[in-house]
Amino acid sequence: MPLLQVRDFPADVYEDITFEAQRQNRTIAQQTIVLIKKGLGSAISNRERRRIAVERTKEWNVPAGAQALDHVKLIREDRNR
Repeated sequence: MPLLQVRDFPADVYEDITFEAQRQNRTIAQQTIVLIKKGLGSAISNRERRRIAVERTKEWNVPAGAQALDHVKLIREDRNR
């Protein structure tokens, strides 16, 4: 993965990025990437990302028996291990 280093970065902008990263539960690097993508117009909104994920799941071939599983029972079994 390429490395980007910025010299003489304004302290107030860095503080804003740090604050927003903490608020969004991201690292400073992750938050910087999100902001750059938004600035370049290549970011996808959360709503659009969820829509794409739902469309992808519709393409999955789920066996009929898998839908009959009791999820609560499986979670309890896992917790009892």
